[in-house]
Amino acid sequence: MQRFIQELFHRLREGEFEVTSPEDPRYNCVAWAADDVRRWWWPAESPFAFWPPTVRREESVSSFIEAFGTLGYELADSGDHETGCEKVAIFMSADRVPTHMARQLPDGSWTSKLGRLEDIAHVDVNGVGGAEYGEVAAFLRRRKPVPD
Repeated sequence: MQRFIQELFHRLREGEFEVTSPEDPRYNCVAWAADDVRRWWWPAESPFAFWPPTVRREESVSSFIEAFGTLGYELADSGDHETGCEKVAIFMSADRVPTHMARQLPDGSWTSKLGRLEDIAHVDVNGVGGAEYGEVAAFLRRRKPVPD
C-alpha cells in the first residue's frame, strides 16, 4: 500500500508518512479534518453528504472556511505548529476548487484521509499536494478545548 500511495502522491517520501487506519468509505478527508468519522462531508446537494446547515453549499474555499468556522476555526497565517491550537489545511486545484483537507497532529505533523482509502500521518502538509490535490489554499486554527 505504501508504494501505491507514493505513486499517487509523488511528494511523499519513504519514511515520511505512515498508514494509520484501514480503508473506510464512510467518511472523507473533510470529515477527517473535522474529526468526524461517521459521515461524508461535502457541500454538494446530496442525501449522502453532510454540510453544516447554516453554510452555503458551494464548492469554494470560502464555503469550506465558513463550514469550519462553525467548529470554531478561523484563518491562520501559516501551518506552523502553535501550542494550544489545532490547525487544518484546505487544498485546492488550479481552478480554485477545494480538493482535500488535512488536520495537524499534536506533534506538528499532519494527517490526511485519502478519499475512500486509508488515513495517513505525514511529516509535511505539502506531501499530499501536487497533481492529485493541488496546493494549500488556506490554513485554519482554533484553540484546543480546555478539559473540564
